[in-house]
Amino acid sequence: MTDLMTRPGVNEHSHDPYHRGGRVTFDLPPVHYVPSPMPAGPRDPRWKKRIAGGAAVLALIAGGGATGAFLVESYVNDQPARASVVATTVSETSDLAPIVAKVQPSIVTVLVDSNRSSSLGSGVVLSADGLILTNNHVIESDGTVSVRLSTGQTVPASVVATDATHDLALVQATGLSGLTPVTFATDDSVAVGDTVLAFGAPLGLEGTVTSGIVSALDRSLDTGDEKLSGLLQTDAAINQGNSGGALVDTSGRVVGINVAIATAGDSTGSVGLGFSIPADTVTSVVRQLEAKL
Repeated sequence: MTDLMTRPGVNEHSHDPYHRGGRVTFDLPPVHYVPSPMPAGPRDPRWKKRIAGGAAVLALIAGGGATGAFLVESYVNDQPARASVVATTVSETSDLAPIVAKVQPSIVTVLVDSNRSSSLGSGVVLSADGLILTNNHVIESDGTVSVRLSTGQTVPASVVATDATHDLALVQATGLSGLTPVTFATDDSVAVGDTVLAFGAPLGLEGTVTSGIVSALDRSLDTGDEKLSGLLQTDAAINQGNSGGALVDTSGRVVGINVAIATAGDSTGSVGLGFSIPADTVTSVVRQLEAKL
């Protein structure tokens, strides 16, 4: 059986992202909404590409929009695991609610609106005055950007810096103060088996939290034009719209920024194979981007 590998950045109804021909796929773009109830049209021809030896199809997990179609040439899953310090162990009976209460105010929804459609992804607060981190593929389509806080307040925003190589971007929301920035962990604090929580707006359902474990370390994705390496793999449920959201540990620290998932069959939903950009990479890129502001 020949497998496919794609990595769409955003979902758009006109691209009919839900029909995958029964093949394994990877998805994690922002969620896109098309205001017209018109039936789905032809998919973007870049949506899929048949490749030899592919293990699955990769896609970003933003939600909706025209930015969601680019190809993953290979998915390397034989990277050696990195030695790391084991974090706090949490049993199935542990109360995760305090972690959620701590982190949720620092999670936002990033919206991009144009004349043709609107889309959304997720983001995390970096500063009290509204500097937001998200994935580059969430905001790379043309449109007006805004940010919705966990309180429901929506404010105008603008893209101030991007790093397409690492699929990260900074967005500045306007007219805000007193926000709670996230706290980042370090890569050496993360180990396979650690309990983690994924925050974001899967399928547009803002304020969603899911739990799982760190399934593997040092996964690599090759899109042909760019490569993402050192990724965390998790079985926490991540879906389209989770792009740019946080993967956090049991101390409420961000261990990764969600960027892609794997899906199987005709579904684009989570099958327990999600991928996040690790904290050390994120903080390094953020420092470089902030230095240019």
